[in-house]
Amino acid sequence: MPNKPRIDCMKCRHFYVTWDPRNPKGCKAFGFKTSQMPSLAVFSSSGKPCLNFEPKASKD
Repeated sequence: MPNKPRIDCMKCRHFYVTWDPRNPKGCKAFGFKTSQMPSLAVFSSSGKPCLNFEPKASKD
C-alpha cells in the first residue's frame, strides 16, 4: 500500500491551540483536544485519515 501524504493540521481551518498544557492541540471539527497532532489521533483511533481537513483561508 503506497504512503499517502500526511495531513498537516497546522494548515487546517479546524486546528487550534488550547490553553490546556496536557492537551495543547485541538480540532474544532471533531471537538477534542490532544497532546499529539489531531490528524494522528484520528488515524490511531479510526484507522482512516482525517476526512474533515479544510485548508485555511488565504490572507489575500
